[in-house]
Amino acid sequence: MPKNKSHSGASKRFRVTGTGKIMRRRTNKNHLLEHKPSKRTRRLSADAQLPPADAKRIKKLLG
Repeated sequence: MPKNKSHSGASKRFRVTGTGKIMRRRTNKNHLLEHKPSKRTRRLSADAQLPPADAKRIKKLLG
């Protein structure tokens, strides 16, 4: 039997916690950080939980 492959793009962007929640990175933390306040960039460092509607689709991609 062939194995299920996880979507390599999704596996780089999302991770599953021990309780099964899907976590994602926040936007606006990639470039042009010099003019953004430190307060904002620190807040953007924290992972965000994916909404349940999207989580179902992403779980399928992660395998």
